[in-house]
This record gives sequence, structure tokens and C-alpha cells, in this order.
Amino acid sequence: MSNPTRHDHDHDPEFLWYLPNTVEPGHRGDTGTADDGYGTLDYQAGLAGLVEDHGWAGALLGTSWGRPDTFTVATALVARTTTFNPLIAIRPGYWQPAHFASAAATLDQLSGGRVRVNIVSGQDNLHQYGDVEGDQAHRYARTKEFMRLVRRLWTEEDVTFEGEHFSVRDSTVSPRPVAREGRPHPRLYFGGASEAAERVSATESDVQLFWGEPLDGVGERIERLKGLEQSLGRDLPPLEFGLRITTLVRDTTEAAWRDAEAKVARMAEQQHGDGASQRLFQRSGFKATGQQRLLDLAERGDVLDTCLYTAPGRYGGGGAGTTWLVGSAEDVAHALRRYQELGVSHFVLSDTPYRTEIGRVGDSVLPLLRGEELVSRAG
Repeated sequence: MSNPTRHDHDHDPEFLWYLPNTVEPGHRGDTGTADDGYGTLDYQAGLAGLVEDHGWAGALLGTSWGRPDTFTVATALVARTTTFNPLIAIRPGYWQPAHFASAAATLDQLSGGRVRVNIVSGQDNLHQYGDVEGDQAHRYARTKEFMRLVRRLWTEEDVTFEGEHFSVRDSTVSPRPVAREGRPHPRLYFGGASEAAERVSATESDVQLFWGEPLDGVGERIERLKGLEQSLGRDLPPLEFGLRITTLVRDTTEAAWRDAEAKVARMAEQQHGDGASQRLFQRSGFKATGQQRLLDLAERGDVLDTCLYTAPGRYGGGGAGTTWLVGSAEDVAHALRRYQELGVSHFVLSDTPYRTEIGRVGDSVLPLLRGEELVSRAG
């Protein structure tokens, strides 16, 4: 098949938040408590309502065994909101492709086309839900099959597929997901920085998500993925790119850095006593490639580019909490715009306390990224 025309990357970027899909208080320093109803549907729906009210398109809902089932939470939040788009993190193996294709198509139809999907291939407690996974090559081969088959089930009828990991015969999903121009089915987002992960993303995903690497790292990866699209013969619309990162925003640059450094100091204090073992673990071979890339950034300095803070990764910050964009709304908007200039058009931002930062970042940063002139950071 020929490669379809590249999407226009000059379209308006999309901005999502992140909701802590957990019943345990204190996620990444969040201040919500059991007395607030933390982890209840009312609490989560309240956060989703704030997401709607403050300019966000929706929010990422994380997944791992031992947390609330992400798809169930997303379904409940869709029923309690009107424009909230859940980016639902799911794992091949936890789901079979046909089961997931049917569930997601149903929710997409019921919600008027609000479903987005984040495919996660990172390690999990697979044995606890009866899944078995081999080495990295096996894991990503299975993910590739999953994504290809789900997309076929959403867009074709009487699908027959016999793969190494999954198979269906004469399968038709009903109801179908909502199809709109430029959106034939729910978007498939995917992360991963290893060579195997990038080859899957270059051929199968709609949006490649990056952690908060500096501009040179993201730019280099975008160029490599574009090359893989060509060399691997991608037969889907061109890959789009997204950034998942923490954004610590205050009224002034000075106030933001003061609060960021104080927050990291508290993280360091909490690590006191086992900090050496924590750092040893961070440098061990058990980290995923993308996470290790973030941890290695600290060797280049505490602050990279204009305001990318790497110190949190030294003291237990993981994933999107490893690096932070820190500053005034203008500082952070300027930094995000530079990612946009590289080709990033999907942003998943967050900070804690979630309840207050949804509004602070949404009201101060998003307007600057939606057409207003940015003021370059002085100094």
C-alpha cells in the first residue's frame, strides 16, 4: 500500500491532562485525602469536570495491576461529563484484541467519539492476571499484532487473522466506533524508546508519546521515526508526535523555581536513609529504555534547554515525574512551543496537587499556546 498524504502538523495542538487512576492518596505528592473522597467516582468525576472547565480536551488515565480498572473508570467518567476525552491506557495480554475492539467501539459510540487509547507494553505484574510474556522482542511483536488487529476490527468486516499471538475468524465488531474526517477510529497512542518499540510505533501507532526529554533528544527521535516510517513501509497516515511531561507553573519565574527546588528537597528528604539504594536502582538495568534516558539527563546538568529540570529524577521521580518544565506561564508556554516547532502536536501535562493545577496550568498556559504571542524569556 502507498503511504497516505501526511497530516498537516500545523493544525491546532491538543492538550490533555493526567488523572491519577488510584485509590491510594499521595500520588506524586497529591494532597487529596480520603476525607475528600479521594478515589471515589465523585472525586474523579470532579477532576474530569475541572479538566472540561479549564480548556483541556481530556486526560490520560494510567494503568497497572492493583489499580482501578482503567476502562471501567473511563466509562464512568464519560457518563458524568460532556466533552471529556479519556486517553485510556491498556495492555495487550490483559485484553484480547477482539474483546478490546468491541469494548472501545461501544464506548466510543455511546460517547459520540470521545475515546482515545494509549497502548502500554511496559512490564507489569502479568502473573497476577494470568498473562505470560517473553522477552522484549516477543513483547513488541505481540503489541504490533494487537494494534494491527484492533485497527482492522474497527474498520473492516468479517476479519480473519491468524498471527503468532492472536487470531480471529470471520469477526465483525458491532457497533462500530465513530468515524469522522481525519479520525476513522479512536487514535492509538504508544510510547517506548527502544529500537523494538520505535519500529512498532513507526508502523502501527497514530501518536508516538515521548517523555520529557530535552529538545535535541526529541528532535532526534522524531527524525529517526520519520525515517523508520519510510524504510518499514508504513501504510497508515503519517505518525504524529506527543509529549508527556510535568509542568510546574507559578506567577513568576522566581516563585516557580523556589517551589520546584523546595519540592525536590522534600523528595530528597523522603529518600534519606535509602537514597543510595534508590540511586543504585535507578542506574540498574531494570529500567525501561525511555526511563533510563530520562535518568541519564541529570548527568548533563540540573537544568537543560531553558527550563527543563532534571533533578526530580534523582530522588524518586519516575515517568512523567522525572523531568519538569519549571517557570512562569510564559516560560513554560515558550518551552512547549519549541517542542511544537519540532513537530509535537499532542501534549499530556500535569502537576500536583491535581485539583488546583488543572486550573492553574489550563488558565495560564493554554491561552498562550492557542494563538497569542509568546514573550521570550528574559535573561
